[in-house]
Amino acid sequence: MIPHPDPIAPTPLNCVVITVSDTRSPENDRSGELIKSFLQTGGHVTVGYRIIPDEPETIASELEVWETQAVDAFIFNGGTGISKRDRTVESVSGKLERIIPGFGELFRLLSYQSIGSRAMSSRAIAGVYQEKLVFCIPGSTNGVKLAMEKLILPELVHLSQQIKK
Repeated sequence: MIPHPDPIAPTPLNCVVITVSDTRSPENDRSGELIKSFLQTGGHVTVGYRIIPDEPETIASELEVWETQAVDAFIFNGGTGISKRDRTVESVSGKLERIIPGFGELFRLLSYQSIGSRAMSSRAIAGVYQEKLVFCIPGSTNGVKLAMEKLILPELVHLSQQIKK
């Protein structure tokens, strides 16, 4: 893999981290903390962090809560599988103005390389909402690490610049 040319972002972005879970709390949300840590290491700012239940209306409204704020990207973690309670994808995708299909495709490919055919159950997606990037990734720490290291951090600034052209 070609290393990212500049591991520290030349343009820090304001990001919101949202953990979608019926069981996580600030004390045990390892995935949310991991995302915030990756963002900080990459030179970005976490301007918001929330843990919300896996309820469609709550998930969808989270984008609206922040729409007038100086936010460049949302990273939702959790609720991207196929169980009955996994509703992040349906709740967010209807609000996206543009989908970035390559994100989900690459995430599943990279997941397949490490966990095999179970990767097909991931519904990770990314897109654009009101000139803000939106990523929906699994809530597992392995999934977070993969998405942040291999896909989100290397392209976050570039994608943010592209959607504002």
